This record gives sequence, C-alpha cells and structure tokens, in this order.
Amino acid sequence: MLSYRTHITVLQQIALQHPSAPVFRVPEYDSRTGQVLDWHAITYSRFFSDVELYAKYWTKKLTADGVQPRSVVGVWIGGMTYVDVLHIYSMVRAGYVPQLFTLRMPNPDIIFELLEMSNGKALIYDSSFTSSVMGGPVPTYVARPAEDSPEVLLPPISEGKNGDEILMIFHTSGSTSGRPKLVPCSYEWWDMCLRKGKQCTVPHNPARQDVTVWMGSMCHIGQTFMFAGSMQHASCTVISSSPTFPSSELMHMITRCGLNRMNQFPTYLATHLRNSRQDPKLLAMLQGLDQIFYSGLMLSQEDEEWVHSNGIKVINCFGNTECTAMLLSDPEWKGMRAPLVPMDGTSYGFFPLPSTTESTQQNANSRLLELVILSSSKDCPDRSLRSTDGHYHTGDLFLEVAPGKYVSRGRDDDWIKSENSLRCDTKAIEDNVRLTCPDLLEECIVVGNGRPSPALFVEVKDG
Repeated sequence: MLSYRTHITVLQQIALQHPSAPVFRVPEYDSRTGQVLDWHAITYSRFFSDVELYAKYWTKKLTADGVQPRSVVGVWIGGMTYVDVLHIYSMVRAGYVPQLFTLRMPNPDIIFELLEMSNGKALIYDSSFTSSVMGGPVPTYVARPAEDSPEVLLPPISEGKNGDEILMIFHTSGSTSGRPKLVPCSYEWWDMCLRKGKQCTVPHNPARQDVTVWMGSMCHIGQTFMFAGSMQHASCTVISSSPTFPSSELMHMITRCGLNRMNQFPTYLATHLRNSRQDPKLLAMLQGLDQIFYSGLMLSQEDEEWVHSNGIKVINCFGNTECTAMLLSDPEWKGMRAPLVPMDGTSYGFFPLPSTTESTQQNANSRLLELVILSSSKDCPDRSLRSTDGHYHTGDLFLEVAPGKYVSRGRDDDWIKSENSLRCDTKAIEDNVRLTCPDLLEECIVVGNGRPSPALFVEVKDG
C-alpha cells in the first residue's frame, strides 16, 4: 500500500538525523525600541519536542469538549512567530485537520462561515479577537503557550495511507473569485508538494547548512510550502520581525545568522534592491547570497535590469494557493526575463484559449496559452476546485517563447477582447500607467470589451 509523507514525518526524521542543527533563529527584541537585537537558535530536536508538547495540550483541551481527532479545527492566528508554528504543526500531530485563517481576514462572520463550509468543530484564535468570537457557533480557544499534559498519549507518527484524506485546509485570497474559497489539501497532494518544495530549496553548498528567511505567514501556503521544503535539507529559517523587514535587519541577519538565501515577495524585495543602489555594502551582501527566490509577481523592469547587471542571483517561481509552485525560471537562461519551465514530476498542459479564431492569428497575443494542471498530475488540486473536464484550469496565460519555455502574460480575466477579436492586456496597461504617473493618479482601470478600442478611466489624486 502507498504511504504519504507529511511535514510531521519530515520533522521527525530530520530531528533524529540532525538533532542539534538549528531549525529556526528566533528574534530577540529591545523592550524599549522594539528593534531586533539578535536571534537565538531553536534546534530540530527542541522543535519536535515542542510540537509533541503542544499536540498533547490541544488533544486534552479539545477532547474535553468532545472535539475528536480528524475533526476540522480553525486556526485564526498571525502565523509569524515560533509559537504560531507550534500551534499549526501540533494540530496535524494530534490528528486534527487545521483550517488556517490569517489576521488579514478580520471579519469573524467570514471565519465562521468558512468553518461551517468545512464542517469545522472548533476555533483556535489570536487573543486580539477574544471579543469577536464570543458567542460563536463552535467552541473557541485562545492560542496561548501550552501547558504540560504528560497524561496524554499521542498516537504513533505514521505516514498517511489514504491519499484522498484531507490533511489541512487553506483559503484563497478571494481576489479573483470575489470571496475566499476553501483549498482542501489531501495527503497525496501534499506529498507531491513536499517533493516540489525540496526541489525549490536545494542548497548550493551541501557542506554547510542553508540559512533562509521567513517569507510570510505560516497560515498561507507560500511560507508553509517553503519551510517544509527547507526542512527536508535540514536548513535553518530566520524569523524576521515582519515580511517587510528593513534592509538594516537583512544585513543583520546575514552577519549574525549566516543568511545565505532569501525567499521574498517582489514588492518587499524591491525595497532592498532600491536601497542597494545607494548602499555599496548592502549591494555586496545581496551579490553574495546563493539565491534570492521570489514569487507572486514579476520584478519591475528597473529591478530586473539592476539584478542582471550586478550579478544578483534570482529565481522566479510561478505558483498559487491551489497548486503551490508550478513553474521555475530557466536556470540556464543567460539574459533578462528568464522564461519559466514546469517543475520536475508534474504533468501540465498549455492549451490555446477557446476564443482563438482565424482572424487573430496575425496577432502575437493570439498565441496565448492557458496553464492547465492535468488530473494525472499529483499536484492537481482537490476535485472541488477542478473544471468539468476533471482538470484544474488556472486561468493563467502564457506565451511559449521556446519549446517548453513560457513567459507569463497575466490572467484570462485581466484581458478584454476588442471589436475585431484582438485581445488586449488591460492589466499591463494599468500597471504601466501607475508606474509612469504615480504622482498624478490615485487609481485607473481599462475597459472596452467588444468595443473598437480600449478606454482608460483614471482617478486623479487630490491636489
């Protein structure tokens, strides 16, 4: 019978093989200024022991109220601290199915509605929401440091045997569908994602421990995926003060923690790249990193030129909540804007849009292809998210610039089709206008579906 790994089985294995290796560097703050003074190490053996401690604590608390293992339990916390990781990991270790909510979902009505959709039985929440969850439809518990519960016996750690069984639940942001939707993660799907995460985080120098940095909340799939990948290499993750940590903190992490690679969203990375134009020491540190791994957006043209001309080693990852990482930039590409290639072991299709007609064949954008995750691919999302053909249609569009190499051209819902059936990338126009006229415009939008030409509406800044 097949078995499927989880982040808990990975943690147990690495804790046995590398017990004294640091898994986290946790910040220590100045009580007066709130600035990070230094970081202290948490070893793999301690992390594993703490997960066991918290799993016993939550088993005792939840079962006392009739919430049994295999129940869905909502976890509504920041996901940015070591203790937050313990709450999340201990849910899986105790046999529960965590449904993860971030603090960016501040409305308790939405939380309880999403919890009802998954048949959730309880909610663990950040203490700042105490007044909001009172009187909720399920038992609620504040996420606080665990107490020792030696009388609780946990089941042995084992790999999942039923690949369709749900291990945890994430949510989309709601930016494309108008509201968050559930993303159930099965054992089989997550096992494949662990393999992809390992591929994304291979150390450049196996003789030393890799040290990377927090990308974002562990209540999001991005940080969960990257951390699970790093763990498989017994790497260390530095917990930053926030995802938007300043360049001074980055330099401190490099000198004090031995940071040698970064995982960051381009919006935050742009701050360090901008500062490096004025700070030769910061530039030298960025050049010395083994890799800067970014995802979520493309680098701006200006930042792309800067990293390329200064030998800063970057890799672009194309992914989403439903599938995690799907495409990585071609490591053999020597120029700017490296095209993307599918990750090893996946089975994807790049299919022409159904609306392509003979009249559009002379237009470059008529060659647009939609990325489709085939049902045969082990990372194809839950069946509830697939189309009627059984596959998962991402809605993400690409141009094939060389055999098997692709350039992102936005999403299908970013494009409109003009009167003569030519497609127009509205998002590219909007982004260019915002970049060109930041001092004049508050916001803008391009419209004109079915019209002779697009039209730009702008909202001018006050004054």
